[in-house]
Amino acid sequence: MIAEETRKYSPWLPFVTLLRKEILRFFRVASQTLLTPIITASLYLFVFGATLGGRLSVLEGFNYAQFVIPGLVLMGVINNSFANTSSSLFMSRYLGGIVDLLVTPVSPSQFIMAYTLAAMVRGTLVGTVVWGISTLFAELPWQSPLLAILMAMLASFLFAQFGLIAAIFAHNFDTLSMYSNFLILPLIYLGGVFYPISILPEPWERLSYLNPLFYLIDGFRHAVLGVGDTSFLLAFGVSGAIAATLFCWAAWLIGKGYRLRN
Repeated sequence: MIAEETRKYSPWLPFVTLLRKEILRFFRVASQTLLTPIITASLYLFVFGATLGGRLSVLEGFNYAQFVIPGLVLMGVINNSFANTSSSLFMSRYLGGIVDLLVTPVSPSQFIMAYTLAAMVRGTLVGTVVWGISTLFAELPWQSPLLAILMAMLASFLFAQFGLIAAIFAHNFDTLSMYSNFLILPLIYLGGVFYPISILPEPWERLSYLNPLFYLIDGFRHAVLGVGDTSFLLAFGVSGAIAATLFCWAAWLIGKGYRLRN
C-alpha cells in the first residue's frame, strides 16, 4: 500500500506528464512539425545532391554533396528544436495555460528539461530522416559517429533553450518568427553550411569565427567527415559554453516567472 502511494505521488510524475504532453503535442500535428521540414530538407538535398553533388568540390577528398549533407542534417535539428520549444511555450503564454503549469510541483529545471527533451526528440527525428534520405545522394564516412551524435544533441539542446528564451520575450507571433527568419536562418547560412569558411577572403573568414552557428556546424561536419575548419574540441567547447549559458538564463527567467504570469 505504501509503495503504491509512493508511485502515485512520485515527485517525477509532473515532469513525466509534461514531457509526454509535449511529445504528443507535436506528434498530433506531425504533418506540420515533422513532414514539412523533412520535405524542405529533401528539396535542399535534391538541389545540392542530385544536381551539384558530383560536379563541385569545395573540400579535398569529398564531393559537394558529402560536404553539404552534414550541414543540412544539423540545420533540420536546429530549426525543429527551436520551433518546438518556442511555439509550445508561447502558445501556453498566449492561451493562458502556462498559469496552470506554474502552480504544479515542477521545478524550473524539470520544466526546462521536459520542454527540452521533447524538442530534442523532434529535432533528432527530423535530422535522422534527413540523413536517411541523404543516403540516396551520397555516402558519408562517419569518422566519429559517437561524436557526431554528441554534437547533434548539443545543438538540439542549445536551440531548445534559445526557443524557451525567445518565447518568453516574444510579444506576438510576428516577433517569434523574426527570431527564426532574421537571426537563426542567416546565422546558419553564414555559418558554413554551403561552403567552408576557409575559402572566404579577409575579413569575412575572421568574422565567421564570431558566428556561434559556425562551431556547431563545423564540429558536426568534423565528426562526420574527419576534417573541418577548426578542431572538434574547440567547436564542442564553444558550443557547450553557449548551451550552458542559455540554460542558466532560461532557468533564471522561468524560476522568476518572468513574463509568464502576465
